[in-house]
Amino acid sequence: MFPWSSEPSTSDFKPLVWLVGGTRPEAIKLAPVATAISKQRRLKAHIVVTGQHDSLMDQALEAFGLRPDDRLRPLRTNGGQAELLSQLVTYLDVLAAKHPPAAILVQGDTTSALAGAMVGFWREIPVVHLEAGLRSWNLSAPFPEEYNRRVIAHSSVLHLAPTPAAAANLINSGICTDSVLVTGNTAVDAILHASSSPVGFTNPSVEALVRAARKGCLRLILATAHRRESWGPPLRRILQAVHELISHHSDLHVVFPVHPNPLVRVEVERSLGGVDRVLVTEPMSYPELASVLASSVLVLSDSGGIQEEAPSFGVPVLVLRDSTERGEAVLAGCATIVGTQTDRIVAEASAGLARQLDKTPRPNPFGDGRAAERVEQALAWLLGQAAQRPAPFVPTVANDQLV
Repeated sequence: MFPWSSEPSTSDFKPLVWLVGGTRPEAIKLAPVATAISKQRRLKAHIVVTGQHDSLMDQALEAFGLRPDDRLRPLRTNGGQAELLSQLVTYLDVLAAKHPPAAILVQGDTTSALAGAMVGFWREIPVVHLEAGLRSWNLSAPFPEEYNRRVIAHSSVLHLAPTPAAAANLINSGICTDSVLVTGNTAVDAILHASSSPVGFTNPSVEALVRAARKGCLRLILATAHRRESWGPPLRRILQAVHELISHHSDLHVVFPVHPNPLVRVEVERSLGGVDRVLVTEPMSYPELASVLASSVLVLSDSGGIQEEAPSFGVPVLVLRDSTERGEAVLAGCATIVGTQTDRIVAEASAGLARQLDKTPRPNPFGDGRAAERVEQALAWLLGQAAQRPAPFVPTVANDQLV
């Protein structure tokens, strides 16, 4: 069934590809693809912003010099999944009816990705899933992402898996091998791009901490927590762990960019606002976050994206969850799953700090910085604009990972 057009086109026609997203992580991972498409000039990228997290999506796109081509404006009253999904499906369907794309690319496992995949499937528009194949095998964690990604998989005609393990998950689930391609994760492309240029800090306090950390005057930890399954008691235990770590290590400073969700913001500000050596900030620009990450000795996070980005800087991650879909980071020694119990977080972090954590960069198991090139070529091949699909990404294995 591939490609959809058997011969590369020789005309000036450029198939239109929707890049659908509504959250900051989606923007970060879609932006390198949009840039690669623009560079090769055989497809036309059309960025559709769903409004799921409007300001954060725009902020992330701006870091790559990109702007939305279409913007949806859902009316949020209760913040529920049903409310958001129903509106996104309706709006995207109307948009697809007026200006049908040649393909719809969705990233990851958000409500926006689910809506884009559903509309593409219903309208028989090829759906391409970027970051396909991640699995926790637990529908309750992450919630509702694990459900979303499984539905998206069965709506897609091309599965762009970030790693061989993700590809194996798809194939073992019955997805046709020929429709799966290992590309690497575009998050690695994005973080390398963001860290390659000077950063204009908007927060002088963040800039001061980064400079001091780079001079060795203090040790810096980046902390984030926002996932739905962390809300309530788990989040409170995480925040208590941050408080205790600060009290145990006099040279330690923590930067905690707070998620805009009110349920997260209120808890973080109540627990850590005004605590000495803890800087609670508004969401930072992507280049600022990359700079803080690269300057840290350790990360405490429930974010999937940070697990993919941190290995590029040799910064270990303590994963504030009971499981992770990114087991490659654990196997490579880049991450440790610690859950959300205060005592364990404090013990693991303190043990690592006592060892003076090794920040020697290892090969990043999630990519080599060329994922977006492979994605663009795969899209061009699918739509008859390239003669062949790209060669897959093959992770480099560090010597100490060999068995």
